[in-house]
Amino acid sequence: MKIMKEKTFWLAAVLTLTCSMLGVTIAKIPYLNLIGALVLSMLLGMLLQSAPKTINKARPGIGFISNKFLRLGIILLGFKLNLVTLAQSGVKTIVIAMIVVTCTIFLTYKLCMYFGADSELAILTATGCGICGAAAVMGMSPQIETFDEERKRENEVLAVAVASVMGTLFILIELTLKSFLHLSDAQFGIMAGGSLHEIAQAVAAGGAGGAVSLQHAIIMKLSRVLLLAPAALVVGIWYQKHLQKEMQATSGKQIKLKKLPIPWFMAGFILSSLIGTFMPIPESVINFLVQAAYVFLGMAMAALGMSVNFKVLFKRGQSVFKGAFISSTILLIFMLLVSIYLF
Repeated sequence: MKIMKEKTFWLAAVLTLTCSMLGVTIAKIPYLNLIGALVLSMLLGMLLQSAPKTINKARPGIGFISNKFLRLGIILLGFKLNLVTLAQSGVKTIVIAMIVVTCTIFLTYKLCMYFGADSELAILTATGCGICGAAAVMGMSPQIETFDEERKRENEVLAVAVASVMGTLFILIELTLKSFLHLSDAQFGIMAGGSLHEIAQAVAAGGAGGAVSLQHAIIMKLSRVLLLAPAALVVGIWYQKHLQKEMQATSGKQIKLKKLPIPWFMAGFILSSLIGTFMPIPESVINFLVQAAYVFLGMAMAALGMSVNFKVLFKRGQSVFKGAFISSTILLIFMLLVSIYLF
């Protein structure tokens, strides 16, 4: 590609790669692992805005990385999904994941809209809370029609921030519940994997409950991640029709939107999970590819952080934080009951 021959790309690549690697490293520190490498990479990207001249020089490359590297990272993330392991966990886990993803997306969207968020911000926030945090927000974003790219970047950052803050807060709540309600390790793992937003948060909470808890948390969480591809397709189609009706009601005219892009990178996500599950690939190679996924996703998140408008974030964030808090509370109660009575 032509842009990869330009200095702006390589400057952006160095900046975002540095943020991504630092994010991965910092995420290994106790307590900071609750936040996760992707969100930390985004925060580091935000800090780089203190050097505006450098950011402006790298601007074209930043846009390319936030778009293309995101897709590459999500494709590689598919290697983390072992479909046989998920199948062995039983139909029950998959059904629960489908209920959680569907109901959480719907409820979070409605609540955020009720509190005054625009529809694009509401659906991105709902996706992050319903599936897998930052990765889900960035995976869904290309499927959302927009007429203002700058505003879309703001919405992405806000949605990622909501998933991160809510997940971190609810880890502390769930660890308290485990002791207070005397949940078994398996029950706690199911509750954590089904209710926490980021993969890193589910792993951190599950790990705090022991090996059995961690295993159940990962299986439950990855069951939700598995639904990222179909959710992106369904929500994308729904949002396209919703936006068309909304604009027609506002302007009184039939407005033709751009053709919804086919999420080929989601097909790559599914393909990589199939390859990782059924091809005789060494575990070390799979682990390397998953680590590479987080590096590329971290670069995309850092690029996103370099583009954020802080004033707008603080002004528009209240509505989605309210909606996400209520839906996250309801999700936790549901998963607590599920873990107690079904596991």
